[in-house]
Amino acid sequence: MEDDLRPEYNLRELRVRKVGKQRQSDTGKTIHLEPDVAKVFPDDNSVNEALRFLIRMTMQNKDLFSETVLSKNIES
Repeated sequence: MEDDLRPEYNLRELRVRKVGKQRQSDTGKTIHLEPDVAKVFPDDNSVNEALRFLIRMTMQNKDLFSETVLSKNIES
């Protein structure tokens, strides 16, 4: 059998990926959005931006909530 591949094709470095729902992305996790949610976000960057904003707001409100509860407990 004769090798017809060009020298620049290095099969030793070839990455094999699964096909189908169990396939994972090379760059991170694959997340499937429900259709109603997917309509709101044009791309993965907009999803990430919204999630980062939600994380920041949650953390800030958590800190604010903790301070409020602590100050009420100290005053009691």
